[in-house]
Amino acid sequence: MPGSGKSTVGRQLARRLGARFIDTDAVIEERIGEPIRSFFDRHGEAAFRDIEAAVLDESSQMPGAVLSTGGGAVVREPNRRLLHERCTVVYLMSTPDELFRRLRHDTQRPLLQVANPLAKLQELYAARDPLYREAAHFTVETGRPSVATLVNMILMQLELAGVLHPDVVPSAVKPHDPR
Repeated sequence: MPGSGKSTVGRQLARRLGARFIDTDAVIEERIGEPIRSFFDRHGEAAFRDIEAAVLDESSQMPGAVLSTGGGAVVREPNRRLLHERCTVVYLMSTPDELFRRLRHDTQRPLLQVANPLAKLQELYAARDPLYREAAHFTVETGRPSVATLVNMILMQLELAGVLHPDVVPSAVKPHDPR
C-alpha cells in the first residue's frame, strides 16, 4: 500500500544485506523523464501500468537486489505471478488508518488526491490486500515499529525460512546464543 514503508524499509534492508536497492518508481520516473503523478495525469493509469510492468520484468531479473515496487504493481496478475516466481516477496501490511496517519499531508501520490483519502485508502486496501497476499511469501505488519525493527523482523523471517544463509545475516539480527 502507499505509505507502508516499501522504499524506506527496502533501502535499509538492502544496506544491511550489502545488496543493490532498486525503487521501481524511481526507475520509472527516470525512464519517463517526469514525476509519476504528472505522467499519470496526462496519460492515465493504464499507460503507467504498462511501463511499470516492463520495469518490474527487468528489475526482477537482477540477482541479489532488493526491490521496492509501487503499491499498485500487484493490480495486474502477470506482475503478481512474476514477483512471486522470481523474487522473495515481503508484504509490508499496514491498516488504512495507519496509512492515513502517515500520508494525510502527502500531495504526490496520484491515487490519494481525492476528497476523502481515508476512504480511498480503505477502498485500496480492500481491493489490494488479497492481491498482496497472493504475491507475498511473507507478511510483516508494520504498525509503529521503527524501520530498524522492521528490517530485523524481515531478516529473521528470511533466515528462519532458509531464504538467507545465517552467515549472510549481519550479527546484529542473529538470535542471541546463551552458550
